[in-house]
Amino acid sequence: MDEIEGGILASLPPSALTLHLTRAAIRMEHSTTWAIDKANPVEDLVICIEGCGHYLIDGAPRVMRPGDAMLISRGQRFQGWNDGPETYRGVAQHFTLDIFGRHDLMAQMNLQPHLHLSRWPLLEPMVRHYRQSAPPESVTLGQHHLFMVLLIAFIEDAFLGWRSGAAYQAEGTDALDLAVMKAVTTISANPAEPEIAARAVQDAPYNADYFLREFQKRVGRTPRKYQEFKRMERAMHHLESGLSVSATAAEVGYADPYYFSRMFKRTLGLSPRDHMRRVEKSRHGGLMRLDEPEQAEQLKKIGAPAGAPGYLNAAGSQSDKAGT
Repeated sequence: MDEIEGGILASLPPSALTLHLTRAAIRMEHSTTWAIDKANPVEDLVICIEGCGHYLIDGAPRVMRPGDAMLISRGQRFQGWNDGPETYRGVAQHFTLDIFGRHDLMAQMNLQPHLHLSRWPLLEPMVRHYRQSAPPESVTLGQHHLFMVLLIAFIEDAFLGWRSGAAYQAEGTDALDLAVMKAVTTISANPAEPEIAARAVQDAPYNADYFLREFQKRVGRTPRKYQEFKRMERAMHHLESGLSVSATAAEVGYADPYYFSRMFKRTLGLSPRDHMRRVEKSRHGGLMRLDEPEQAEQLKKIGAPAGAPGYLNAAGSQSDKAGT
């Protein structure tokens, strides 16, 4: 079955993130004579391809093996060396990642700093290409885009939670934007969890009624309706991957497939079987749901301006005045 996108950053619009590669990629190729002891003013993501690297990060030991990724945060002292007979090969990239062009996103997250990439069989060719194609003294557009893929893959594996006391504390509207972003990403990553919308509201550092109004103003749905929308997006993917309606219902947390079908139609405007008829039609040259002409018509029906910005995709929004 195809992989279903649902990580912590999955629902952020591309324009929300600003990645800056602060120097050319480091094509690591270290023999047993290699040693390093330094600190960087920016983040550094290290990925091992071959061999074995030993590190002390602020005095804590780490061992890098093929498929391992390690984040060295800005200002951390790190020492590295190669104990083994093999050459230690990999890639290291210095970077910053901002959210909405104003806030250091890495400072807002608790991340496991060292792990084995869960999608290494898929990512290994990308990492090798990234290393091989990296210019020695510059950063290309291709390098920039490919590193974003690798960085997001690391973040999806490493994410432990949002920090309540990040190094940079936003204020006013900026703080509210960040709180809504955190709630959106939390719900998107776990839409089948029954209480996730209520918990996202509870975790926001605002009065619940005020936060509900501001969430809906920015997203177009209340947290509860947004959760239902993300569940149905996953359901669409399951259906298109070949699961039956009953199996899809179970995958997204519904014990009753008939109730699931009603909620699917209420949320997306057509039944699961009608959706699959659209998919089948598109496979033979017809329009898929929400191709441009249909999308404009759908937006007109629900009163949303075409091309409206926000956290949601082009399916638009629906009003919901009751709770989370």
